[in-house]
Amino acid sequence: MSPPPGIAAGHPATAQAGLEVLAEGGSAADAAVAASLASCVAEIVMTGLAGGGHAVWYEAASGDVQLLDFFVVVPGLGGPTRDVELVELEVPFGTELVHYAVGIGSCAVPGVPAGLDELWRRHGRLSWPRLVDPAIRLARDGVVMPSAHAACLAMLEPVMTMREGGELYAREGRLLATGDLLVQPGLTRALELVAAEGGRSLYDGSLAGSLLALMEERGGPVTRADLEAYRPRWVEPVEAAYAGTRIFTRGGLARLAETLERLPTVRGRSPAERAVSLAQTLAAPEGAGHTTNLVTVDREGNACALTTSLGLGSGDFLPGLDVHLNSMLGEVDLLVGPIEPGARMESMMAPLIAVDADGLVLAAGAAGGTRLRSALTQVLAGVLDEGLTPRQAVENPRLHPAGSVVHVEPGFDVDALDALEHAGFEVRRWAAQHHYFGGVSLIARTGAAADPRRSGAAEPLR
Repeated sequence: MSPPPGIAAGHPATAQAGLEVLAEGGSAADAAVAASLASCVAEIVMTGLAGGGHAVWYEAASGDVQLLDFFVVVPGLGGPTRDVELVELEVPFGTELVHYAVGIGSCAVPGVPAGLDELWRRHGRLSWPRLVDPAIRLARDGVVMPSAHAACLAMLEPVMTMREGGELYAREGRLLATGDLLVQPGLTRALELVAAEGGRSLYDGSLAGSLLALMEERGGPVTRADLEAYRPRWVEPVEAAYAGTRIFTRGGLARLAETLERLPTVRGRSPAERAVSLAQTLAAPEGAGHTTNLVTVDREGNACALTTSLGLGSGDFLPGLDVHLNSMLGEVDLLVGPIEPGARMESMMAPLIAVDADGLVLAAGAAGGTRLRSALTQVLAGVLDEGLTPRQAVENPRLHPAGSVVHVEPGFDVDALDALEHAGFEVRRWAAQHHYFGGVSLIARTGAAADPRRSGAAEPLR
């Protein structure tokens, strides 16, 4: 039994774009590309064309799993080192203040257009312009702001309206709110260039020219040599055994594979035992990030899980094109390893495929920076260990440990909260579900789900 064909994503418009392509006979890769491009229009507080990402691909006929790395690269090839002052911001996540550094100096070499182009060339069926078309329509006609995205926009207002974004997101001095229509005429033009020139437009085409002109004007670090050298790459996934399945994902900062192999079974445990077991296994440093994830499955059973991000976003937009630049060099959690020109930056992203002897069990991924691992682990435990439906597992209350503090959503019973305190954690209760706790999308044999914390949507192919 294979998971049903369909899509789960972080926004209804993103899901609809992928579903439209699946209905026309597109592969899971086609749907993922179309949906990801649509997310660059609809999910402007989470991702964009100038971001980076990772995708995992499952080939039903062979059972092969491949991982595509199209994350951002440290800039500075072929040019003088530039010392650009960053803009320091504090962003409130509930009662927590998270520190960020933004501005033109925080922009790394983008990977999204090249990565989507490579995924399409390897596993796509439909034409490239057809896959860009839903995103063009969304940018031209407008997309409604759902509640979670409007709330996130309000939280990120200082960076989203710092420069050119003010004309997009705060027309007539009022920030876009739930139900408002976001129209992006410049992004329409940018996507038309992507449709005509392909994914390389941002590396050696018209979009590259615009990006380099902005870098020259504002003293940014990305050079022509950086753009010309950028290539996505296929790499081997890491594997973990969990709850009778083989999990294929990426290594890196999320350490999801190691976490799942350490996690004791939670099936049959009391709520208190379950909470303590999860908190002790997941204990991790604090941090934040803005990311989106989508999952697609086609009629043949091929699957793709794809995660992208801008970081917070630098606050700089390509003039007249509404393309927000990434801020990955200002994300302190990612500044590990060699920070030198041409080096791939590290990432928390962990799209995944789970298989058993009968084939694909589920495809999943999550948004949420350092909370991404916590979100994915709890949802996988729910589906694979406890036997919950995807919707039940995604909607369950979550916890996230940050050092000695455990953040908890409403819904944990009193015994569980007491047990966490007795285990030495300081329990910080949140008043409501919040996008702080990540956004999971998955398709499994028992159905599909997208996270209400991100106003996500899951759409089956009928």
